[in-house]
Amino acid sequence: MTITSPPGQVPSPLAAPKPAKQKQKGGGFLRYLITRFLLIIPTVFILITVVFFLMRITGDPITAALGGRLTPDQLAARIHEAGYDRPLILQYFEYLGKIFTGDLGRTLSDNRAVSEILTTYGAATLELAINSVLVALIVGIPLGLVAAKFRDRYPDAVLRVLAILSYATPVFFAGLLLKLIFGVWLHALPIAGRADWQTELQLTNLQAPTGIYWLDALRSGNMAAFGNVMEHALLPAIALGLLTGGVFLRLVRTNAIGTLGREYVEAGRSRGVSEFRLTTKHAYRPALIPIITVMGMQIAMLLGGAVLTETTFEWKGLGFKLAEYLTARDFVAVQGIVVLLAIIVAVTNFIVDILAALIDPRVRY
Repeated sequence: MTITSPPGQVPSPLAAPKPAKQKQKGGGFLRYLITRFLLIIPTVFILITVVFFLMRITGDPITAALGGRLTPDQLAARIHEAGYDRPLILQYFEYLGKIFTGDLGRTLSDNRAVSEILTTYGAATLELAINSVLVALIVGIPLGLVAAKFRDRYPDAVLRVLAILSYATPVFFAGLLLKLIFGVWLHALPIAGRADWQTELQLTNLQAPTGIYWLDALRSGNMAAFGNVMEHALLPAIALGLLTGGVFLRLVRTNAIGTLGREYVEAGRSRGVSEFRLTTKHAYRPALIPIITVMGMQIAMLLGGAVLTETTFEWKGLGFKLAEYLTARDFVAVQGIVVLLAIIVAVTNFIVDILAALIDPRVRY
């Protein structure tokens, strides 16, 4: 049966839904999701390959780590036992096979499983990254909106200079400066470690600890331990968070200025809507879009800065251990840590791409 409209009447678009188009849109997003996920595989594969061969430029790991401390016969026996005297391409494929089974090898300097190193110290780096991202968001978003509101005036100029200084200052120098001011001069905050040794003992002896100290302290209801953990976490989080906070500030400022110049904002202003409401309501959400889209790159920057931050504050995470193993020339451990960091960056970028596609209508899939 065919439904026809009366003569001269335009058919209502509501009477002709287009389920095929909606289905196509959902299918397009699913394809986008699968494509982005599959891109993780070649990305991680390339990174693993590059790291493997770069670690072999100076020779086999045993000679690099133990050369000079063993006799030539002992060194040759260790190299043969580990299989490092075989062709490099065979070592490479064997390494790939072990990675797929979760075997990253054992460290040469202290004979520990690399997977154990990652699980033991990875939570500390994750905690530092979470704290630093919170600092970056707390600093970058409000100050970026303030800079946009006072565009080309004194507050905007000051904030732009501070933003440039924050991400141009080396993170280790910022850490040393914070330690000098708040630790040495003011005696206000601790300058090393994740917590006092008593607090660490309490948190590590909890049943099924997560390794993230502030989370474990909250789970156990130990507010004294939580306060101690936050005191130790403040300076490292600020030193590393400001590195990204300056980038967020400039991104929010630029996007908020563009939003505040739109027609609907001008219409609201003509109706007497306050500037505060226009800034916080109309410019706030669009200002978050560029932060989400660049979050993947900023996570990579945070992980790179975590090496220097953890070393500066003796924060015993993966960055701290990576510096130790580099000093010991333990390339097996270095290789495992770098591979994990590469996987984290790749997965983070995948999550960020999906969030950007869901939030930003300009993303097409």
